[in-house]
Amino acid sequence: MTPYSASGKKHHLPMLRLFDSSLRLCAVPLSVATIWVTVTNQQDNSSYGMLKYYKFSALKYMVLVSALCACYALVAAACSWFRYYASKAWIFFLSDQIVAYLTITSVGAVSEIYYLAYNGAKEDSWSEACSSYGRFCGKVKLALILHAITFCCFFVLAVISAFRAFSVFDPPYVNSQEVQGD
Repeated sequence: MTPYSASGKKHHLPMLRLFDSSLRLCAVPLSVATIWVTVTNQQDNSSYGMLKYYKFSALKYMVLVSALCACYALVAAACSWFRYYASKAWIFFLSDQIVAYLTITSVGAVSEIYYLAYNGAKEDSWSEACSSYGRFCGKVKLALILHAITFCCFFVLAVISAFRAFSVFDPPYVNSQEVQGD
């Protein structure tokens, strides 16, 4: 049985609300794990020296976005259970969109760094680095996978929040005489 309001419109299903909160809470440990794997990533090579995450702006950006994702996901999960905030679907819609876009930009930036480290760019005289820094590249790959899964969570959350924000509107009215006249 689906609950209805006084106007006859469907309320959002409680399972969707639970799924929404579960995805938000799932994004927190993924983001924290991404931060931990990235920040603790370093490798020393006797020929080339020490390599640490903070020498790459893309990795620093991913850490920043992961911290933002974790904080936002916690706050949004808590707020989604308060009726006042839950009724503000546009707030969740806009913020979920922003976080999803920030997350995909950091996934893209780190993917580029990983690709260059793994393959190099011979036409630009850049050699690959993963043969010399295999453990570092492996941890970057793991962090990238964790961050990509975080993005998937926020992508689904953006779709859910879009559904919630736009489902309160009725479909546009089309006059049947105007349609037949064309």
